[in-house]
Amino acid sequence: MKAEDLKLVVQEKYGEIAKQSLLLNPVSCCGNSGCCGDLDIKMIGDEYQNISGHEQDADLGLGCGIPTNYAELKAGDHVLDLGSGAGNDCFVARAIVGENGKVTGIDFTEAMIEKATINLNKIGYDNVDFMLGDIENMPFPDNRFDVIVSNCVLNLVPDKEKAFAEMMRVLRPGGHFCVSDVVLKGTLPEKFRNDILMYVGCVSGAIIESEYLGIITRTGFKNVITHKLNQIAIPDEVIQKYLSKSEQIEFLNGDRGIFSITISGYK
Repeated sequence: MKAEDLKLVVQEKYGEIAKQSLLLNPVSCCGNSGCCGDLDIKMIGDEYQNISGHEQDADLGLGCGIPTNYAELKAGDHVLDLGSGAGNDCFVARAIVGENGKVTGIDFTEAMIEKATINLNKIGYDNVDFMLGDIENMPFPDNRFDVIVSNCVLNLVPDKEKAFAEMMRVLRPGGHFCVSDVVLKGTLPEKFRNDILMYVGCVSGAIIESEYLGIITRTGFKNVITHKLNQIAIPDEVIQKYLSKSEQIEFLNGDRGIFSITISGYK
């Protein structure tokens, strides 16, 4: 499948999630059928309930970490949230940067922007805004933001090299990013990767950890820090559906797996 086709699939599925939430009938990260088609892989490993700025209506359960916990945000910072969805991480960031800061969310799904805007209007912040746009070609000038955050989004971007290059471009000198994402150790069985619904569920779009880190350093980011690396458990029914008995043994006894990672890098 071509990159543009993959982006369209992601856009359609996440648009469905946003539209369902607008109808007060929220669905899981890949629509009514569950996070990965008829499967159920829980991506989020952290809870927001005790996080300042958390807004329940803005939390659609689509993340795999809490990047704002490690982003070293300061009062007055201008923060960019990539793939801002319904606005949850933007509102958490706003609680930290305060009235003198600014938070901008970018998402390429119109229904998500609509949902985020509704949430924003309920809260009434005047220094948070949401823009429709593509992470691979951001509608921002150079050197604009102090900090970039993102939560389980970059792995869904087909051209990750371009995405990180754009992050480098829009960060101010001395700025940094902190993202939570999904990476792989070893190679996922082909049957996993061939399921496009797994891609939309933040799994098959992930790449090998070393490749991910390589993209970051090749882009020019320095002082790269991995704050957290947690393995994501794959339910037995998922493994049994996709793998033969011998493949199950090989997969479970090997060092391969799916991991959530929270990582920072500095311009």
